[in-house]
Amino acid sequence: MTPRRPYMVRAVYDWLVDNQLTPHLVVDAEQPGCELPWEFVQDGQIVLNIAPTAVGQLQLGNDRIEFSARFSGKPHRVWVPMAAVMALYARENGAGTIFEDEVFESNPTQPAEPAEAEENQQSRKPGSHLTLVK
Repeated sequence: MTPRRPYMVRAVYDWLVDNQLTPHLVVDAEQPGCELPWEFVQDGQIVLNIAPTAVGQLQLGNDRIEFSARFSGKPHRVWVPMAAVMALYARENGAGTIFEDEVFESNPTQPAEPAEAEENQQSRKPGSHLTLVK
């Protein structure tokens, strides 16, 4: 059977937003594959506000949650494997759910960063015919 967590995350998220509550996501930052603003991770965890007004391009997929957000004014791309999601709750009253440990097939592969993709393309270009003279 497929894991329940992705379906529960989407259901609880929709319920919280429909009731004008602020959804907060608790993430186990020690799980492999997390792409987070590491300066805000404390004790191996981070709590993220994933309200529609706080994030952009939110995708609640079957294998991951990803979005873009600003932390201390700096833009970040956040990528959380579903196995790293520990809880989803409302800031206002704590309503939500804590997720049990589940077996996931494998951690999804992360898409390449735009900067990494650009570096890969640059590394494939032939070298210049010019030489550096010091």
